[in-house]
Amino acid sequence: MTIPTPVTAIDADPHDITDRLSGAVVATPASLIERLAESGAAVLTDDATRAEAGRDWWPLAIGWATEGAVPQRPAVVVRPTTTGQVSAVLAACNEARVPLTPIAGRSGVCGGSIPAFGGVALDVTALDGLIGVDETSLTADVRAGTFGPDLEAELGRVGSGYTLGHWPQSMDLSTVGGWLACRGAGQYSTRYGKIEDMVLGLEVVLADGRVVRTEGHGPRAATGPNLTQLFVGSEGTLGVITEARFRIHPLPPAQGRRAFGFTSFAAGLDACRKILRRGATPAVLRLYDEAESVRNFEQPGTNVLIVLDETDPALLDASLAVVDDECTSRSGAHELDVALVERWLGHRNDVSALAPLWRAGIVVDTAEISGSWSALPGLFDEVVTSLKAVEGTLAASAHQSHAYTDGACLYFTFAGRGPDEDDDWRERYYRQAWDIVTNATMAHGAAISHHHGIGLNRSRFLPRALGSGFEVLVGLKESFDPVGILNPGKLGLPSPFGPLPW
Repeated sequence: MTIPTPVTAIDADPHDITDRLSGAVVATPASLIERLAESGAAVLTDDATRAEAGRDWWPLAIGWATEGAVPQRPAVVVRPTTTGQVSAVLAACNEARVPLTPIAGRSGVCGGSIPAFGGVALDVTALDGLIGVDETSLTADVRAGTFGPDLEAELGRVGSGYTLGHWPQSMDLSTVGGWLACRGAGQYSTRYGKIEDMVLGLEVVLADGRVVRTEGHGPRAATGPNLTQLFVGSEGTLGVITEARFRIHPLPPAQGRRAFGFTSFAAGLDACRKILRRGATPAVLRLYDEAESVRNFEQPGTNVLIVLDETDPALLDASLAVVDDECTSRSGAHELDVALVERWLGHRNDVSALAPLWRAGIVVDTAEISGSWSALPGLFDEVVTSLKAVEGTLAASAHQSHAYTDGACLYFTFAGRGPDEDDDWRERYYRQAWDIVTNATMAHGAAISHHHGIGLNRSRFLPRALGSGFEVLVGLKESFDPVGILNPGKLGLPSPFGPLPW
């Protein structure tokens, strides 16, 4: 069974680790801890477990780890094995008015699983496994704590073999519940869709302990608002997801690959748009700007597009014929060695450089956004130019990673280094870079996140990004969680425990 993987070591003994965030920490009474133990779930209060539960893969927290700190530790970690135990734990925290933060793989990069006000961290990784598969209807029921590799391995052993088709960069680090909580996307999403396209129904535990099931009785329904989609992307603020029903696919019988080079990033975007417009949906359609073409493929002076598709042979031939036509006959791109696709496959989930860069004093992060095709060329130019203009910036680049008929996801990368004697520069630069990306995104009418979610890092932007719709989100929070215990400090929502700590 896969287990959580920390991004880097914390440079302090467990009993010497400190908390970096400045939010108010809610007291967790001994009587509540006793009641949590009575639920039958494992209750852990040791320093090492609490420290790991106090952080995720938020890059800023890597820098703090070098100083012997984590964002914020919970008072206790609770690890249930059944939905009934989850229900009992939530009911107890709700009555005690103590915050509860759901956690699992903790692979999120926006601080979404950090217990910002202390309290209880609900670790659902023991709530794992494939429950069942309907091979005729191509659906699967899965527990929320199941890690990606474990799910694919179990699906592959059923019948002739199946796949969910969800392959995020965090595949080895993340769980089904985390994918759903943040509306995650896999690298093959142009064919299989994002996680919200795959999920049919959920089992969710509400703040007061009630267990509800949403949808999942058929491929589509007209039974009022889709309650499943209320919880998908809610980042644990409306309820705790414990099970999900998904659409699955037979393992693909055929695969094809292509690679092209474009004279400009805008030209490559236009070719991607036209491919989707004609109805072709190759699983992977990734376009890299010149900087990233050099960094990832050692291809200077061009904008690399890699294409990979997997499906029935007849559909594969048709899909790649459209790709070839749009990229060479119509766009004038030059063909590159398809070995570039294999190179990408070999390194696509490698995040090993992240922690060493931060430890070397370099601030680095990525910001993924989603916009319409008409907005993307101008947005790309503005963000990259503005990031490069910030004092201390070493690199600013982008690639297009997920494409649709109406638009795509741009994935920006920035890195900077400041003067060694300025201890506050790191966080100032980090905030400034995020402000540049997010403000430009909103100015171009685009979405401030495509699949990483909001968490702590983007919370300050969400009220403005949603406009008057944010009042609806606040209303939902007040209805589903009137006491406010569920993952406070996230999605920009007001918290009864104090102001947002970041």
